[in-house]
Amino acid sequence: QVQLVESGGGLVQPGGSLRLSCAASGFAVSRYYMAWARQAPGKRMEWVSSIERDGSHRDYADSVKGRFTISRDNARNTLYLQMNTLKSDDTAVYYCARVPDTAGYTAWPEFDYWGKGTQVTVSS
Repeated sequence: QVQLVESGGGLVQPGGSLRLSCAASGFAVSRYYMAWARQAPGKRMEWVSSIERDGSHRDYADSVKGRFTISRDNARNTLYLQMNTLKSDDTAVYYCARVPDTAGYTAWPEFDYWGKGTQVTVSS
């Protein structure tokens, strides 16, 4: 059974940092692109970042480029998102997701498995 479980969210002040983790089970993350997406209150889901199977290619939404870093540990079957210089606009529920081979790595509606999400709140 495929499962994705996010952790590491919380309340942080503007300018602060958080590191999200996503533990996968039921499949090998090494065989897939993996992604992070987020949904802010009252807004649609937004793709945040994706990473190639071996980590050789990474891409980011313009809104987080230069502040967020996606990484993976295939041996631990885990995905990460390091978030620095957080802003209030980053407040959202963050989800990790698996990117099937048939989907583009930014095409979040086509991602096939999702975690339940972790809340990130950036506020003073």
